[in-house]
Amino acid sequence: MLLSAEPSPRPELTPAPSVSLIESGQGPVLAFAGSWTSAEARRAERAARAIAATLPAGHTLTLDLENLAALDTAGAFLIHRLADKLSNASNPIALRGANAAEQSLLVNAAREPAPEVLPRVEPFWLLFLADIGETISETGRDIVGGLEYLGRIVTTLLGVFVAPRRLRPISVVHHIENFALRSVPIIVLINFLVGAIVAQQGIFQLQRFGASAYAVDLIGILVLRELGVLLTAIMVAGRSGSAITAELGSMKMREEIDALQVMGLDPVEVLVIPRLLALIISLPLLTFIADQAAILGGMVVAFIYGGLTPEAYFNRLQEAIGVNTFAVGLIKAPFMALIIGLIATVEGFAVKGSAESLGRQVTNSVVKAIFMVIFLDGLFAVFFAAIHY
Repeated sequence: MLLSAEPSPRPELTPAPSVSLIESGQGPVLAFAGSWTSAEARRAERAARAIAATLPAGHTLTLDLENLAALDTAGAFLIHRLADKLSNASNPIALRGANAAEQSLLVNAAREPAPEVLPRVEPFWLLFLADIGETISETGRDIVGGLEYLGRIVTTLLGVFVAPRRLRPISVVHHIENFALRSVPIIVLINFLVGAIVAQQGIFQLQRFGASAYAVDLIGILVLRELGVLLTAIMVAGRSGSAITAELGSMKMREEIDALQVMGLDPVEVLVIPRLLALIISLPLLTFIADQAAILGGMVVAFIYGGLTPEAYFNRLQEAIGVNTFAVGLIKAPFMALIIGLIATVEGFAVKGSAESLGRQVTNSVVKAIFMVIFLDGLFAVFFAAIHY
């Protein structure tokens, strides 16, 4: 508590802020001098912090403002905070030497809460490690949440299979048209070009050893086992996965999903299952088309660049690949479709009520789906190599 006294005239003093401890018969006196303003706030803060650690207890403490050169709101907050910190039952506070304007500033500083102190800036390496830890923690939560969501999907699917009338075939066909049929042109173009590039590079590198014909083996094995399904899954994740997230996110923002629940309908059964089944059906079909397009692109380049006739090309291709080579890519496709569908729908339901949230979740959906598709492809590659398939 601050007690006021009669003001006294102001001498002209140096503007540097300072505070000193003076012992008197009435108890310790804190004599403030200089300019306690926002321009000198840093030095004033240091002076106040230093003097606070040296004060004895058990006497009335007097704050002497007689020699202040200037005082503004920032300085008043500093003085009030120092007085508030030192004030207790054994250290009552008295005030003297303050004029009317300074008393008004101190009274207002006591009424208003002190301004928040900006947090200390942490070192870059500590922030970097904190970001890594936060990312690992979020990844763990995503995995746990994904497994829980997968369990809900499986339970709903079992209910649909037990009661087939709950399945919505028209919705499934509609989404197959969007995911598969409308994706064929871009899938064919991308894989045709990739097959052509693989053929050109294979012929260019192998012809130095007189083995340019083996470029056909490279095209067949690489495309059928890896590139065909991988590129198709990445394209589907970018095109269809983002569309699913945007659709569900928009419905979440417009409260259409809440409306479905009010009507007694399960959003997973109505919105997720048809899209998930459509993806699982569409991706193997698109993978088959992608394989044919890539092989055709390789044949065209092999004929133009390597002088290999189509008849020789396909004869060599039949010797290089088997049924297992073709089956590997198709086996991966449904699992990749399941991963893409799960991530896309989870991120769609995670959208909040703003456009910024929608954009963020769509981006997360595409990035996570592409990463998981590549990761899953690597796991399958190790698995098939281990069983020699």
